[in-house]
Amino acid sequence: MSLAFCEHGLNRDDHARANPERLADLRASPLARLLAMEGLSPVLGADNGLTWGELGEVAEVVFLGLDGDAPLFAAVPEAGDTRPAYQQRPAWDALSLLPARDLAIYGGARSLVDWHARHRFCANCGAPTQIAKGGWQRNCTSCSAQHFPRTDPVAIMLVEHDGDLLLGRGLNFPERRYSALAGFVEPGEGVEQAVAREVLEEVGVSVTQVSYVASQPWPFPSQLMLGCHGMARGRELTIDETEIAEARWFTRAEVATAMDRGVPDEDRPFLPPPPTAIARHLLNWWLERG
Repeated sequence: MSLAFCEHGLNRDDHARANPERLADLRASPLARLLAMEGLSPVLGADNGLTWGELGEVAEVVFLGLDGDAPLFAAVPEAGDTRPAYQQRPAWDALSLLPARDLAIYGGARSLVDWHARHRFCANCGAPTQIAKGGWQRNCTSCSAQHFPRTDPVAIMLVEHDGDLLLGRGLNFPERRYSALAGFVEPGEGVEQAVAREVLEEVGVSVTQVSYVASQPWPFPSQLMLGCHGMARGRELTIDETEIAEARWFTRAEVATAMDRGVPDEDRPFLPPPPTAIARHLLNWWLERG
């Protein structure tokens, strides 16, 4: 299963991150390249790929890894972006054009530099922090606390009952856009428990036999989507209208028609998730699974 934002193929070179002399050599290398970004959005080239330039005198940069012998870096912007993904249309338009490898490189870079832009002060004492380990850590200048890039786990799940699939439309989704249910994994909770809890909270359905399918990094701002499948004990829905606009059961034939690229949008039972979303791949997995 090929998922967006995965498999960039870079050598992360973790040993270099902890070696200041090695990092300085990499930054001074004539092969070093800096990812071109406008804020947190990628700057596309003539081929709709990422564009790269020289490092110059950029104050804060993070080391992304080695592309062959070429060290790749990204600059920390002045400000991060706390808006949810659906409010970032310019970035989405660019993402739809990027080749798969470039999309994966950009996704990792975006998550990392956005975290840095929003963590310039210590959460423990409030003092300024400094970039460390090539951008994979920040250290407090006062209390010496160490801070690390955050990744938030999210359970995203297909719920099945008697061969039908339960999908929902979020409050901010376009009309007719349905997707898998999802929610953050909470402290003290396993993925299976998160799936069961979220489905029960959002649509009032009890779920069992939860199994893992696939995962995907999601850089808005920095999440790890944990794709799962579960079996529902019943079909009656009690929708939490503070989170879900609509939810309903779809037959296998309806899902297959919705996912058929040859079918016009107006003839689909619902509009499926975009190709970059793990939910789209979960639906394909479910159809191929039979």
